[in-house]
Amino acid sequence: MTAILTNHPIAQTFTAILYWEEDVYVAECPEVGTASQGNTVEEALANLQEATELYLEEFPMPTVTRRLITTFEVPYAQAAKG
Repeated sequence: MTAILTNHPIAQTFTAILYWEEDVYVAECPEVGTASQGNTVEEALANLQEATELYLEEFPMPTVTRRLITTFEVPYAQAAKG
């Protein structure tokens, strides 16, 4: 029996970091290095997905392991007003 190969791509999960900058939402993918923007979070994320797909068509990369994203606090002293 012969295996039939298909051209279906294997989906990979990437991280999206989104933030507001001036008057648009910016979305970045740290694993690939792609970035995009949009007027809404959804639009920025959709644009980032498209930019990442196009990038990976030209520059394929090996399977990426999932990253753990968390937050932490750092205390700092505010400048004294005087």
